[in-house]
Amino acid sequence: MSKVARIPGYQSKNPKQNRGIIGDREIRFKCSLQNVILDVLRGRPGWTEVPGPNSQVPAAQQGTRPSNDGDWDFYWCDREWLHQNYDTMFLHEHQKILHFRNHYELTRKNLMVKNLKRLRKQTEREQGKTEAQSFDFYPTTYELPSEYHIFVEEFKKNLGIIWIMKPAAKENINHYQTRQKDVPETYVGEYQPLSDQTRDVPETYVVQRYIENPLLIGGRKFDVRVYVLVCSYNPLKVWLYRGGFARFSNTRFSLDSIEDTYVHLTNVAVQKNAPDYDPEKGCKWSTQQLRKYLAAKHGVDKVQKMFKAIDNIIIKSLQSVQKIIINDKHCFEMYGYDVVNRNQCFSSLTASGKEDYDLKFGLISDLLNVLDLENRLTGKEKRIGGWDLLWDDGPIVADDNMDCTPANGSAVSTPNSYLGCFNDRKKQLREIYLTAQSVKKS
Repeated sequence: MSKVARIPGYQSKNPKQNRGIIGDREIRFKCSLQNVILDVLRGRPGWTEVPGPNSQVPAAQQGTRPSNDGDWDFYWCDREWLHQNYDTMFLHEHQKILHFRNHYELTRKNLMVKNLKRLRKQTEREQGKTEAQSFDFYPTTYELPSEYHIFVEEFKKNLGIIWIMKPAAKENINHYQTRQKDVPETYVGEYQPLSDQTRDVPETYVVQRYIENPLLIGGRKFDVRVYVLVCSYNPLKVWLYRGGFARFSNTRFSLDSIEDTYVHLTNVAVQKNAPDYDPEKGCKWSTQQLRKYLAAKHGVDKVQKMFKAIDNIIIKSLQSVQKIIINDKHCFEMYGYDVVNRNQCFSSLTASGKEDYDLKFGLISDLLNVLDLENRLTGKEKRIGGWDLLWDDGPIVADDNMDCTPANGSAVSTPNSYLGCFNDRKKQLREIYLTAQSVKKS
């Protein structure tokens, strides 16, 4: 068994003293998933898994301990459980649970676009067209079948443009469709008014203008996975994780083979089935590798601009639902943004390899450090492990000790954003826990 390094303020030399401050006892957790998340929770000092019907604790280990379904302090639940139980359960002051009540306002593609369009119109009305241009990060999008006729008019005005269709409520793109010459008739004859109860309402889709000129590396399309933690919507408090990865297609990009998913989709689940896929090399880079490559090829200034645009996507998308999401101090949300292709609620942390596992293990470990159920921190930290505080009811300005060289060589008014930058998370955790201990003692 490997020896776990002791972090000041995090582990005691005496295991019996490893207790969360919640009632001077162990922190009890539940988890609905069997992946990296459960590994992190089970390996966290002072945390114990709650036995019960939904627990992963073997029956032989449950003993006579109570198995009350509410006997937990932290619950990484799935969305189905939340929808079935949230409205009828009482959460105690100390309890934390994954997902806000109506998280789907951002994670359903049709609702996300509707909310972005609404905030853009409001911004244009109140601040002018120039400021509204900061929302130009998503392609022209329509909801079907409700906006079918509007889409047809747009289609006729721009013949030859490629469009893709995606199910509104599904995270993966299972339906990939393009029409270059003819008006699509997917919903012709299927749409029925809501007043007609004799037929089922057709499934909701979004149809979106395809990005025909994506940035390529080695002739291949890629997107960037970015992790975002929201601890509160009112006020809005957002953390951005330094680590992440770029996912590449396995085949060189070309619009001549529009039906080839190995060319146009970057999903690992798709690419690993490609005939010439190499599992040793994979189709991923870390964001640190990506940032270094782009800086060498295009210059630091352009890279800074690109990553600043990602910050803008994150904040604008969250602001678009800030007044709609039902805020609850017991809830938190972690999102996985796939820039530029899609934005989804983070629901799966299954690793595809050792590097992927290490990334996600650190990601979840530091998420728990940010939530700080053990009350070890001061609450004023701008960085905790790999997470940087990006927004706290307003933009956060970086300190002088930069881990990435700013474009202008100065840290003045630089956002506290370090996506793809150096991430010595273990050393940083030791430092902030020592500092927090000193502050609390004084």
